[in-house]
Amino acid sequence: MHSSVPNHDGLDQATALRPRRRWLIGALSLGLLVTIAAWATNAKAQTQAQPAPAVKLYILDLGQLKSANPQPLLDRGVTVTDMSVVAYLIVHPRGTLLWDSGTIPDELVKPEGTTVVRATVKKTLAGQLAEIGYKPADVTYVALSHYHYDHSANANAFAGSTWLVQRPERAAMFPETPPANPIDPNVTAKFSTLRASKTMLLDGDHDVFGDGSVVIVSTPGHTPGHQSLLVKLAKFGPLLLSGDLYHYPSERTLKDFLPFGGRGNDAQEAASKAKVEALLKDKGATLWIQHDIVADAKLKKSPAFYD
Repeated sequence: MHSSVPNHDGLDQATALRPRRRWLIGALSLGLLVTIAAWATNAKAQTQAQPAPAVKLYILDLGQLKSANPQPLLDRGVTVTDMSVVAYLIVHPRGTLLWDSGTIPDELVKPEGTTVVRATVKKTLAGQLAEIGYKPADVTYVALSHYHYDHSANANAFAGSTWLVQRPERAAMFPETPPANPIDPNVTAKFSTLRASKTMLLDGDHDVFGDGSVVIVSTPGHTPGHQSLLVKLAKFGPLLLSGDLYHYPSERTLKDFLPFGGRGNDAQEAASKAKVEALLKDKGATLWIQHDIVADAKLKKSPAFYD
């Protein structure tokens, strides 16, 4: 049977120890709270200090294209009417994305260069990829800004990649019923194998790698599912690849200048341009007009890269 022994103040030991126990419990609780607060602060600081993903962007030179109708451009002050043709390889820690694929299929490109109608190409897409250590089989995702021949010529080589495409664009490329204005069979043949590819159908903007560094931006109008690409680079900063939303810088400054109007939905294209202009302002992003041969000549090409 337990008995309490009085101390010299007449209190038993249990009663005398109670204030000390309370103090110890309070001190331990306070210490625990301080530790938790410090851990939370440190975790938040580590999260905030995490560097941006190490994204690299390679520009692949796929030749140039002469304008089919330069006079209206010359009349509006466009002095250089030839257009650059490029593709881009975006390398992310979680995979790779090929954006666009050129105007002449690699198998037709000769070492001295090849001209087909208005296009001239001197380097193959596969050769430029090999130069930086990639094969088509290494490409995780393939995305075309749109299906036109000067962007889709080598698409079949990437049928093993996951194809990222807006739902209306795929429907235009592979219609269930014969369309009133079918795509040229010669063009269709160059992306035909994508029909059986692993496909991610998009219904708007899409974060490719899930961290905001590479985002497909839905910009319909030029074609039903035309899309542009926002890439956030740690050193260079954010930039947007235009696809065919723009062909010449003058389209941003001259009123009612649609040099390729009538090929798609002009009202829809105007809305897409307004969306992109707002995005450029919000993100502080640089616009790269893919067909701007003057600006493109100043950019470094693969195997150099932007990061």
